[in-house]
Amino acid sequence: MSCECPNTFDVLSLFPAMLDGFIGESILARAIRKNLLSVKSHSIRKWATGKHSITDDRPFGGGAGMVMKPEPLAGAIGDLRGEKSLIIYLCPDGEPFSTAMARDLVREEHIILLCGHYEGIDERIREKYVQREISIGDYVLTNGVIAAAVVIDAVARHIPGVLGDFQSLEQDSFSDGLLAFPQYTRPEIFEGMEVPKILMGGHHKKIDQWRQEQRIRRTRQRRMDMIGGMKNE
Repeated sequence: MSCECPNTFDVLSLFPAMLDGFIGESILARAIRKNLLSVKSHSIRKWATGKHSITDDRPFGGGAGMVMKPEPLAGAIGDLRGEKSLIIYLCPDGEPFSTAMARDLVREEHIILLCGHYEGIDERIREKYVQREISIGDYVLTNGVIAAAVVIDAVARHIPGVLGDFQSLEQDSFSDGLLAFPQYTRPEIFEGMEVPKILMGGHHKKIDQWRQEQRIRRTRQRRMDMIGGMKNE
């Protein structure tokens, strides 16, 4: 498969229309129009066989729920992947997604995102085809399309040209192991609450120092688990 853009995503799911609305708005839509990335959503049913295009079946050994069959998934992956493709399965038991991972994935030219549904996919697909497994959090979703949207959005922010102000990326939460600093805009006084005076003085060095202090304080208050990753304290 040849990639049309430096960063190309092919998303495999049972509900491709769920992703279409997400990528058709705001920053992602503009980036796609500018050919900075490509996102294509595919229905796994396209590769199913038989009269009813069945994509799931009961699990061997019994149990509640259904499992996605291996044949449609193997067919879809086989048609879409190329020499430089990275196949990712989005699942609750994958490695936790992070900003560092998004920075890593932006180097990939072509990513195939396999969305789980029901009780998951046949394990043989994971063993033979999947190269990386990702979880966006310790919870279970009705399907993996939402997780795919999260991964695409987070990765796209690191593609040069996608964000209008690249400096905003450096100020994001988790960019260097800290949460973001508080932000204020007009009016100066809102319901009796004033903007911190230091932000009004125009002294950029002092403002930068204040913001860094706020980031450290907020991280300590809200995410003690991140303290080990703090920098420039």
